[in-house]
Amino acid sequence: MVLMFVTLIISLTFHEAAHAWFALLGGDRTAYRSGQVTLNPLPHIQREPFGMILLPLVSLYVSNGQSTFGFAHAPVDPFWAARNPRKAALMSFAGPLANFLLAAIAFGVLWYIGRPDGNTEIAVRRIAKAFLLLNLLLGTFNLVPIPPLDGTGIVRGLFPRTGRFFDLIESVPHLPLVLIFVMASLLREHFYTLYYEVDSWLPHSTLLR
Repeated sequence: MVLMFVTLIISLTFHEAAHAWFALLGGDRTAYRSGQVTLNPLPHIQREPFGMILLPLVSLYVSNGQSTFGFAHAPVDPFWAARNPRKAALMSFAGPLANFLLAAIAFGVLWYIGRPDGNTEIAVRRIAKAFLLLNLLLGTFNLVPIPPLDGTGIVRGLFPRTGRFFDLIESVPHLPLVLIFVMASLLREHFYTLYYEVDSWLPHSTLLR
């Protein structure tokens, strides 16, 4: 449970810091002014304590330590996003991209270790497995185009005319949350198919059976 919790906090921090950094590079200093351009998790936790602390702990408790999930938020100037749709799309993609980068690093560590020999290698392998699983999950799930997931910002930025459709979804109370839960249920099996496929590329399987 501790490993999953710490891994999620680090992964969410990288995710939101990437959003904030790409926004800063694109000319939006909103997240920078609120201290989000950092790999220090404290500013991100202070901004979203429910998504980064309470929800992960509750999900860990309910699942008996088998799974966890959470979220955070980097503030964006909506006027900047409207004036710079392509930059806003890139900023939205930066979060999942950071998670895929962490997953790639974890994959590299698992490839290097192969079959662990000794307590240190076993511990490193367990940490890398947690990073691979959670970051593949965060990166993939956030690409779904349902507000407030990052996929919405990507599609809205690349195809500005879809903005009215997403605004309509957001205007209906609780509809985004319902759609996210429905989509999560539908994509669960497909995600694990992806995870098993990635794991099969390793010389020695890491699957938690």
